[in-house]
Amino acid sequence: MAHSELSAPAEPPPHGMLGRAMAAINRVMTILGMLALVAASLVLTHSVISRHYFGTPTDWQDQIAVFCLIGAVFLSSAYVQSTNGHVAIETLTGLLPDRVNRARILLVRLISLIFCAFFAWKSWTLTHEAWEEDYRLASSFEPPLAIPYVLMSAGMTLLCLQLALQCADSLRALGGKERTHHV
Repeated sequence: MAHSELSAPAEPPPHGMLGRAMAAINRVMTILGMLALVAASLVLTHSVISRHYFGTPTDWQDQIAVFCLIGAVFLSSAYVQSTNGHVAIETLTGLLPDRVNRARILLVRLISLIFCAFFAWKSWTLTHEAWEEDYRLASSFEPPLAIPYVLMSAGMTLLCLQLALQCADSLRALGGKERTHHV
């Protein structure tokens, strides 16, 4: 049986019901992200074929593909964070004593959480405004802007939840109860 990266994150989810729930949500969002990438590929392929062979204008395909990509990126960001799949500079990791490194990891996670919480809050306010004012893209298709905004907002909210769980994990590790993975 083949090993699936989705079933075995690099960093085990925090103990407890909240950690298991977040791991399940991350798996679902990652699958949705994969489907969105496939959908974007199919839509763009249709666009190229219909323009080339039929000379049909295709502004809606580009917008749908962008919406799919926004959803894929933002909704899977919490999963990427849970596996430490982001880009990290590990220059100091080997030079610092273990306890100082644990404190560094906690500090990085807290700063990331603060930034992402602000981003999520602003995203939700933008989503609300786009919904209330019925903002739309200026094109013949005119899709509502609330669609990409809600995908961005939901993804950033999930990322905040993941970071909060990892901050709790870092606090436990700083107290010596378990080892925290590198950031």
